[in-house]
Amino acid sequence: MTEPPDSKLVGADRVLAVLTELARHPGGVGLDDMARAMASPKPTVHRALAALRRAGFAAQDGYGRYVLGDEFLRLAFAHHEARPDHVRVSPILTALCERYGETVHYATLDRRHVVYRSKLDPPVGAIRLSSVIGGRNPAHCTAVGKMLLAAALRTEQEVRDWAGERPLEAPTERSIASVEALHAELVRTRERGYAVDDQESEPGVNCVAVLAYLTSPTVPSGAVSVSALAYRTPLPKLVEDVAAIRAVVAGQIP
Repeated sequence: MTEPPDSKLVGADRVLAVLTELARHPGGVGLDDMARAMASPKPTVHRALAALRRAGFAAQDGYGRYVLGDEFLRLAFAHHEARPDHVRVSPILTALCERYGETVHYATLDRRHVVYRSKLDPPVGAIRLSSVIGGRNPAHCTAVGKMLLAAALRTEQEVRDWAGERPLEAPTERSIASVEALHAELVRTRERGYAVDDQESEPGVNCVAVLAYLTSPTVPSGAVSVSALAYRTPLPKLVEDVAAIRAVVAGQIP
């Protein structure tokens, strides 16, 4: 007997769910703990792990714990390194990092969040940020997110539709927490051509961001930001240098 199409889809979804859960355990995880985390029977989880092991997407360490497999990591890193936007943004981030001695990001918009596609820390004096490559932050709290939202949402109703019924997250006391305030900030962002994060995502950290046109001359592919400790590089100092930051991103300064 052959399985009906729906059961195959469920099986594929289950394998992907196990892969996603496995990625949350960089130190490895045992079958019992994995089954509890998945709220699934051990035989079911074991079959999914066996399929991932056959593909090289999962492996077991010397203690029998499951970890992401080298083949999965190889594919992920190879794909990331070869993406057109990553290839083009790397020299930009390097130039900004060397110029300012601060952490720089390249991010894209995914609904209510930004996704960090690239990040570069200076060799010395790097600040510890919560951002990681592939990680997310609420878009309305970050400079890169506000820059991209300003390009996408032109009216207050569009901002309201984007926000939906859920309240806006407020990671710090400076975070924007209302649709009206966010719309006003996006209007200011469009008028001045850059976005700021005045300790709105993380206390003590501020950022300036501009749009990046890496794959199209008219449609932004994402946004680039320079992030700095507020006491070391105050926000007004970053704002004063926005023209130079924009020129680096546009490739006008080697």
